[in-house]
Amino acid sequence: MPTGIIFKAISGFYYVEAGTETIECKARGRFRRDNVTPLVGDRAEISLTGEGKGVLEDILPRRNAFVRPPIANIDQLVIIASAVIPVTDPFLIDRMTAIAAQNDCACVICVNKYDLDRGDDLYAIYKSAGFTTIRTSAETGEGIEALADAIRGKVSAFTGNSGVGKSSILNVLEPDFNITVGDVSQKLGRGRHTTRHVELYRLKSGAVVADTPGFSSFDAEQMALAGKEQLQFLFPDFEPYIGLCRFKDCAHVKEAGCAVLQAAENGQIQKSRHASYARLYEQAKQHNDWELKKT
Repeated sequence: MPTGIIFKAISGFYYVEAGTETIECKARGRFRRDNVTPLVGDRAEISLTGEGKGVLEDILPRRNAFVRPPIANIDQLVIIASAVIPVTDPFLIDRMTAIAAQNDCACVICVNKYDLDRGDDLYAIYKSAGFTTIRTSAETGEGIEALADAIRGKVSAFTGNSGVGKSSILNVLEPDFNITVGDVSQKLGRGRHTTRHVELYRLKSGAVVADTPGFSSFDAEQMALAGKEQLQFLFPDFEPYIGLCRFKDCAHVKEAGCAVLQAAENGQIQKSRHASYARLYEQAKQHNDWELKKT
């Protein structure tokens, strides 16, 4: 039975790249009965029903899967941010990096619009936190080669708040794409959503990338899946200090003798990173253990 990767899903049709062909497939009814939703990025077994047509028969085991955007088997998230219209809140980036860590997924932080603002603060935060951090400009080409190197040979999902230039960067990486690019409302400082669905694109370099809807499509409640006790392990910059606190069950929020708090005070952990952790910890506290197990 042929196998392939779902590159696009629209209105109940799944477009599976199998070898050199793209097969338009419908899913078997049992997927709905079993409450299984095929995702872009899924490796799937298909049967052929006619020229260019087929049926999804089975979904092969996933490495990871995200709820919003709906995508599976991603090697890394490329989080596009900006220090100028729109200005990206570091909390949004930190929420994304935690969700990625929870899903065994690496992160690349890309500070775009370098031609308008160097983004020194954002760059410093994530470089010091240990993330691969790149500054780019879709207008001038600054940093595009470094970004191309970072995604080569991997499956990457490009995401970020709307208007930061995700689609523009993809068009620079592969001009033949001609992905629709929206403008940014000067009054609100927000971009218009130009990406309505998730779709994989294969670059000539061999990289596979996904353009996804903006941050507003991400479900903040997904962080509840981690649980407050596990959240500390989703911040890799906390790792050297975990286990060094005065109290074994330290929450790293406001406890005396907390090594993580001391590291933030000393500048070894960025204060914005700790502030994001504390905010996510408070969110996680609102969920009971039975709710976490259910999800």
